[in-house]
Amino acid sequence: MASPDPEGVDGVRMTWNLWPRMKVESSKCVIPLAATISLIRPHPDIPTLPYAPLRCKTCSSVLNPFSRVDFAAKIWICPFCYCRNHFPPHYAQISETNLPGELYPQYTTLHYSFPNLSQPQPPVFLFLLDTCVIHEELHFAKSALRQALGLLPDNALVGFLSFGTQVHVHELGFSEMSKVYVFRGSKEIPKDQILDQLGLSRRAGYQKGMMQSQPSAATVTRFLLPASDCEYTLYSVLDELQTDPWPVSLGTRPARCTGVALSVAAGLLAACNPGTGARIIALVGGPCTEGPGSIVSKDLSDPVRSHKDLDKDAAPYFKKAVKFYEGLAKQLVSQGHVLDLFASALDQVGVAEMKVAVEKTGGLVVLSESFGHSVFKDSFKRVFEDGEQSLGLCFNGTLEINCSKEIKIQGIIGPCTSLEKKGLSVADTVIGEGNTTAWKLCGLDKSTCLTMMFDLSSSDRSNTPAAANPQLYLQFLTSYQSPDGQSVLRVTTVTRRWVDVAVSSEELVQGFDQETAAVVMARLASLKMETEEAFDATRWLDRLLIRLCSKFGDYHKDDPSSFTLNPSFSLFPQFIFNLRRSQFVQVFNNSPDETAYFRMLLNRENISNAAVMIQPSLISYSFNSLPAPALLDVASISADRILLLDSYFSVVIFHGMTIAQWRNMGYQNQPEHQAFAQLLQAPHDDAQIIIRDRFPVPRLVGV
Repeated sequence: MASPDPEGVDGVRMTWNLWPRMKVESSKCVIPLAATISLIRPHPDIPTLPYAPLRCKTCSSVLNPFSRVDFAAKIWICPFCYCRNHFPPHYAQISETNLPGELYPQYTTLHYSFPNLSQPQPPVFLFLLDTCVIHEELHFAKSALRQALGLLPDNALVGFLSFGTQVHVHELGFSEMSKVYVFRGSKEIPKDQILDQLGLSRRAGYQKGMMQSQPSAATVTRFLLPASDCEYTLYSVLDELQTDPWPVSLGTRPARCTGVALSVAAGLLAACNPGTGARIIALVGGPCTEGPGSIVSKDLSDPVRSHKDLDKDAAPYFKKAVKFYEGLAKQLVSQGHVLDLFASALDQVGVAEMKVAVEKTGGLVVLSESFGHSVFKDSFKRVFEDGEQSLGLCFNGTLEINCSKEIKIQGIIGPCTSLEKKGLSVADTVIGEGNTTAWKLCGLDKSTCLTMMFDLSSSDRSNTPAAANPQLYLQFLTSYQSPDGQSVLRVTTVTRRWVDVAVSSEELVQGFDQETAAVVMARLASLKMETEEAFDATRWLDRLLIRLCSKFGDYHKDDPSSFTLNPSFSLFPQFIFNLRRSQFVQVFNNSPDETAYFRMLLNRENISNAAVMIQPSLISYSFNSLPAPALLDVASISADRILLLDSYFSVVIFHGMTIAQWRNMGYQNQPEHQAFAQLLQAPHDDAQIIIRDRFPVPRLVGV
């Protein structure tokens, strides 16, 4: 029976739970060695230790349950580099019956919490609102912002920018009247110039006789105020805010300077104290047509780029816009700030170009048709909710990986940025964010999941100490700033067993995780489609499946009916079948924005959710049986059944013909048909459970 929580306490899943010892053998396994980790996924069994971790003097790995300890000599041996380390004096009382928390065998994941000597920095939320929209859309967006302000913690700092043809920075600290700084939207503005014009630069400080290296708190708080202090001012600003006043000629798009607005927002946040967690929350209602980051001309006769245009290199704005957002991403990462994108429009808004800035900073992204749509409204509200519904937004994260000497790290697929920290465990081949053993995570939340790709060292290890060790070790060190401003280090140390494939491949097969393998291959295929020219994903997946079946299947040559596949691989072919037809591989009928959106969510969600994106789940409800999984096939449709389809982005409730007729006749409202009323209600209750725990909130469709 499948485990109800396959990720367990550690939040780690691997394609292979038993690893071949040799590089040659691992390449024959077809599916690469990879691990996925939900970095800060909460679990009731994870303890918090109120002191600093003990690190190895050679490789900086943290003391863990797999360290060998000599209690008499007060020495511990690092399982990664085999270095002998002395315990410090405050560990003098340890013994086999008096273990510190980090040596308990069940505590493979634990938190170290460091008391802040200074006052914790409150988080910053800088809102950007697009005013080049119709009046109804602006009304919906302003309503969502008012609701968000009411949900923010009182100490959270809030700033507000509106943009259309120009960028307006609202000085919330000037409550006597509405005071706005205006920036032209037609050209790129350097960060120093932005700070200078806002009076936040060092030079501006010198001119006013303030000789300091950082802008004074009073200067920055003209624009960023605690939510409790600026609520009335911001409500007044929103009440007065109108749609962009610049005239739009017939047959043209409005001049929208999204790129400059994001640049100004990043520049404003550069004035914050270093280490302050901040999010730029951009509400965008259409394509950028003005200044840097433009994705299309103002002429409505020019369509927004399609996949065919990108393939034929017929999208004149695309590469230039991507280069601009790469520069913006670099600036935001260096500052440790996050870009969240809420795109609500019937047309494309440029998510494909902005993807690099959102993904490298670990930002959230939501795509919907309107600011009035439930997908936007419910998702936007979830960002600011507290309690069980909270996303657990954290800031300023870094991830370090320590691994056994035989293991090399190729890179990470997911929302992070390489810190270019070289080491012995860096592989020659780079996949995703590689060439490093450390990564920056400007923003992360409870659902953030990264995929690490591994390789094995090609050198002969028969005489090394590791050759005698049947276990391999991986350690993930995630440091971050929690929502309440506390510094936390989460240490997860996992072990797996080496197997000699030359002796027996049966053991290796038993350790195969089909679901994880399917998701890893989907992420790898998506990455290759974006980075390799003329990459045929369908052909690549077909070849992969053929190689896997020829390696691990049992068959007699020239006898197709004799083919059998080990139960450990039985579901994998259908995952690949659905992946070949999914929106991640087949871009037909999807815009570049939609494809970028789907792939961003695929790369950041946990394995269970990502598997549903690839292969939707279908549950059948009927009078004769309990709710049960059904085949993704037209044969599952029956007149007396209700079907609940979960494809992650949409949840569909389908009523069979007879059920629909009874429902339309109102049988469920009659006392003698309580069983029918319960049958109708059951899929709606299950749909609400799915929707409640998911971000972005999926659309609910009733048929």
